Amino acid sequence: MLTLLLFGATCLLAYANGANDNFKGVASLFGSDTTHYRGAIAWGTITTLAGSVASIFLAQALLQAFSGKGLVPAEVAAGQLFVLAVAVGAGGTVLLATLLGFPISTTHGLVGAIVGAGFLAAGSALNVHALLSTFVLPLVASPFMALALAAALYGMLHRARTRLGIRKEMCLCVGEPVRSVVPIAASAAFGGTAVLGGRGVGGFPGVALPIEVAVDTPARCEERYTGRVMGVTGQKLLDGAHFLSAGLVSFARGLNDTPKIAALLLVMGVTDIRWGWAAVGVAIAAGGLLSASRVAMTMGRKITGMNHGQGLAANLTTGFLVIVASRMGLPVSTTHVSVGSLFGIGLSTGQADLRVVRGVVLSWVITVPVAAALAALTYGVAMRLA
Repeated sequence: MLTLLLFGATCLLAYANGANDNFKGVASLFGSDTTHYRGAIAWGTITTLAGSVASIFLAQALLQAFSGKGLVPAEVAAGQLFVLAVAVGAGGTVLLATLLGFPISTTHGLVGAIVGAGFLAAGSALNVHALLSTFVLPLVASPFMALALAAALYGMLHRARTRLGIRKEMCLCVGEPVRSVVPIAASAAFGGTAVLGGRGVGGFPGVALPIEVAVDTPARCEERYTGRVMGVTGQKLLDGAHFLSAGLVSFARGLNDTPKIAALLLVMGVTDIRWGWAAVGVAIAAGGLLSASRVAMTMGRKITGMNHGQGLAANLTTGFLVIVASRMGLPVSTTHVSVGSLFGIGLSTGQADLRVVRGVVLSWVITVPVAAALAALTYGVAMRLA
């Protein structure tokens, strides 16, 4: 019975992780109107699942880091009640944040839950030094690295675009088109054609201009790129690179997060963890498909306005840092790196919404104590009922 509860709680955490995190990789596609929400989340789900599968072979170091060994005594880390408390504490926290639309870090939730349940179970035997060096330092440093790297990379891509002769077109607003009508006397000047039954001005018949005027807010304006590189238009080239970079981020997220959650299943004593790893990957994918819409609006629309090139720079930064960290076994947060990259672009362009960023950072700070308290409460109740 306890084993089934543990498996269910772990899958719930994986589902909450997918709901909160899957869209982060493709947020720039949605935010820059490169594709719509459904297209973005579908691409994010496919590439995240690919990263989850790849993590079985490429991210074994993270599996060991999040097993709890080294932070708490081995006998505590091997206890199913302890791991159940960690899964419930982290999963409940991430699920609550998802319902509120806050893009928090599952890594924060796991670390907080391990500390909360570990302190109750091990007391002074909790290894604070390992906690600071292995978990806290990478988590704190990663968003600042992402911010600086994204801003620098955006500048480099901007210069490369201009040297290749790719230019921005005049802004086209997306909205309800209004066909302009002028008196027929003016039609020759504009090359218009008569509109049957149209009403003009001053008693003249109306004509329709060969242009349409769309009325909308500046935030909905869309930039297009002209020029060709090796026979491919600048817009198609940039859109293709943007899609690939978003897929890279989602792949990196699956690579980084799946082993962290699958580590909770190690205490079940199975000889082959890969089946549990696969279940976690599927639950992550399902969470993104079914419950990512609230976080999508925060990540794609609220942190900063962006165009296609800025989204590409943010994605390349996030994907690079998260993949390197995963291979090195560093428990960075994809959320930290992704938001840091977007914020770095926003600072470069002057479009960052500091109020939204402050709210997101505050949610990060709150995540750890909330997860710790929930995990400690779960462990205390479970010990009394055991």
